[in-house]
Amino acid sequence: MTEFANKTVLITGGGSGMGLATAQQLVGAGARVVLAGRNEDRLEKAVKELDAGDRVLAVPTDVSSVDALDALASRIEQSYGRLDGVFANAGTADFGLSEGVTEDAFDNVVGVNFKGVFFTIQKTVPLLSEGGSVVINGSWLAHRGLAFTSVYAASKAAVINLVRTLAPDLAVKGIRVNTISPGYIVTDMFEAISNTPEAQEACRAQVALGRLGTAQDIADTALFLLSPRSAYITGQEIRVDGGLTTSVPL
Repeated sequence: MTEFANKTVLITGGGSGMGLATAQQLVGAGARVVLAGRNEDRLEKAVKELDAGDRVLAVPTDVSSVDALDALASRIEQSYGRLDGVFANAGTADFGLSEGVTEDAFDNVVGVNFKGVFFTIQKTVPLLSEGGSVVINGSWLAHRGLAFTSVYAASKAAVINLVRTLAPDLAVKGIRVNTISPGYIVTDMFEAISNTPEAQEACRAQVALGRLGTAQDIADTALFLLSPRSAYITGQEIRVDGGLTTSVPL
């Protein structure tokens, strides 16, 4: 499969989970992939796992830092000259009841999940070719209230709304902007929070399709939105949640 031959895609949070699964799909489809993330060891491991030579570039980056994003964009331009897609996937969580949220925790979550997404896009748009695609990672939690997720859910609601405004903003440049909102997806973050079989079963039982999602489920949707197959789709949210937010299981 060479659907992405000679295409270059940036993935933030690309060292593991949904980001790495998307990178694997893209490399298999012929793309050059830039992986950005804060954990250098994780990035190094991802590069080895992808095993695609100079078609993979890892750039340690804290997306909450505008200076770091400037440096990332400069590195991409030096290495590949342009981008054809961006998967703004990097995210973090600090769950707890609202009364216990600290300013540092608030700033970290909003800094990565909202500020980081906004400035990732702003700094890389000059590198995006006409017909390029931006995909943002949202969350089902923007649609259902869960008590201990107030700051995280609000940050994800912010980027879902951002898609609607950036879509017409960037349409004049021929760039599409969409979001994927995952449901319960089995990643390191999910397993750290739902860290018992009972907790994971409680999550699964809420899903109409009767199973937890995988990083591959997100990667498949991301590839569609990054590809020309979605050329007439912009400003949209696709919930990849097994029916979690819209259906009651039997």
